Amino acid sequence: MSDALRIGPPVTLTARQRARAEVTAEILRAAREQLAAEGAAGISLRAVARDLGMPSSGIYRYFSTREQLLTRLIIEAYDGIGAAAEDSQRDLPPDDLPARFAAACRAIRAWALAHPHQYSLVFGSPIPSYQAPEETVPAAARVPGVLGAILLDAAKRRTGARRPQIPLTDAGRQAIAPTLELFAHQIPAEQAQAGLMVWSGLFGAISFELYGHQYGSVGPATEDRDAFFESCIAAWAAQAGIS
Repeated sequence: MSDALRIGPPVTLTARQRARAEVTAEILRAAREQLAAEGAAGISLRAVARDLGMPSSGIYRYFSTREQLLTRLIIEAYDGIGAAAEDSQRDLPPDDLPARFAAACRAIRAWALAHPHQYSLVFGSPIPSYQAPEETVPAAARVPGVLGAILLDAAKRRTGARRPQIPLTDAGRQAIAPTLELFAHQIPAEQAQAGLMVWSGLFGAISFELYGHQYGSVGPATEDRDAFFESCIAAWAAQAGIS
């Protein structure tokens, strides 16, 4: 059967559905502006409604609670950084693991620098009294999916020389049991530990840069920060046995 025959009829939205989608998009835009100005803790449905010039009661037809709006913003942020990581892998040779890893790291950093407030929403301080629901998990898993696939490919082609030499105690192995189970024990514990260390280093470096913690340790010029990050990429790849 041809692809043309598999494609169903286009989905046509009703006028009401289009109007709802447009208003929802405006609410999210206003909420992102409030996020930038006030931070996640300062987001308010009433304030968003006021900024849009709509009755405070009207916004509840779109988002019944502040938590629901925050969840939508969080999913949007995770999807944004996840799409950036996934798009970075296009047209790269599957066997060139260092190139795939470097492209993913650069894309994640570039997205974070371009969207600092959305980055902070998902990788910054926890939002008081907010508990992220399960519906955020698929979007949150997109970046780990990209990096995990690279780590898994590295494990499949590993040799003794490439395997990370990280001493692990029994307690250390038990601590990373969820990661080992996630990859069906196809990644040696030492390499999984290295991958988790790289994960922490990647987002730690990005957060330090965004929040001004590189002051006095890395030059302030863009080229200095770029060069530092490129050095980090090379060190992380070696640490995780990505070669």
